[in-house]
Amino acid sequence: MAEKKKILYIVEAMGGGVFTYIVDLANELVNSYDMYIAYAVRKQTPENYKDYFDKRIHLIGVENFARAINPSKDIAAFFEIRKIAKRVRPDIIHLHSSKAGALGRLAFNGKKVPVFYTPHGYSFLMQNSSSTKRKIYKAIETICGKRNCTTISCSAGEHEESEKLTKQAVYVNNAVNTEALQELIEAVPRKKHPFTVFTLGRICYQKNPRLFNQVACANPDVHFLWIGDGELRGELTAPNIEITGWAQRNEALQYSVNADVFLLTSLWEGLPMSLLEAMFMEKPCVVSDVIGNHDVIHNDDNGYVCNKIDEYTKAIAEIRNGKSEGYVKKARADVIERYDTRVQARQYSDIYMAGLRKNG
Repeated sequence: MAEKKKILYIVEAMGGGVFTYIVDLANELVNSYDMYIAYAVRKQTPENYKDYFDKRIHLIGVENFARAINPSKDIAAFFEIRKIAKRVRPDIIHLHSSKAGALGRLAFNGKKVPVFYTPHGYSFLMQNSSSTKRKIYKAIETICGKRNCTTISCSAGEHEESEKLTKQAVYVNNAVNTEALQELIEAVPRKKHPFTVFTLGRICYQKNPRLFNQVACANPDVHFLWIGDGELRGELTAPNIEITGWAQRNEALQYSVNADVFLLTSLWEGLPMSLLEAMFMEKPCVVSDVIGNHDVIHNDDNGYVCNKIDEYTKAIAEIRNGKSEGYVKKARADVIERYDTRVQARQYSDIYMAGLRKNG
């Protein structure tokens, strides 16, 4: 039997949707590859994160990864990931998120070992950064885009941005493990509850809690639920908003299953895992008109894409009046057909093998 090829994932931002993405993809690929993950944790990384991974996956902590630009830490991380790669001797290297993407593309030349990079939302599109910072981030991506590396974006919208930065660009949609998710959903007890509009994630600038609060204020007779916590929880002041605080995976799913409408007011996205999961759960989805969201949700087809407060209010009213049944069936079918982890893993495997053949 041929020895499995080794894949090394290097992940700085292993929290939130990126964490779910890494877990589901690695757990699927480990059946065909020898998987190694070099990572750093974040506040929103589950305490028992190791339990989420298949026991065959090798987990390697990176001590010097820092989220913000930090020259001393970044230099140390550069040498640390090179040392890890020298020890693992991977056949394929895949970098995840901007920091790992920048350091990894400088650390590895991609000549003998093919290198891949997935941004999970470009830093230069983050509207909470100053224009100067965003210009710096864009310059870094432009310089790194000339390296011998293939960028694999996680949505069609992100892919459009990638094509402006590099000639080596493809995309594979984010995905969810529908089989595992279905088992978890079936195990959740159903509870009697008021009509509830929910979202899930960190309460931060990207997720636009200010707009979420405005929508709640415009619908005072509706219960709004934010599953998560974060530095901007003070912006959620409407009396009809409940904040759960940080919730473990199973607890978050219990809240989600026992709610009625998924609302995503983000200022920008890659391709949100929480949205894909809500679609699979047949929760009507009401989303902001940004990359990632409008790549998946289409008006008058499988959900609601909104720009103004009254559009959000109209969508919620339509759902409450039972006009979204066809949308949710279509949304679930879309996830099964296009956004399932097994489909995603096959696509990644094809890209990896093409990279190996190219490097010969």
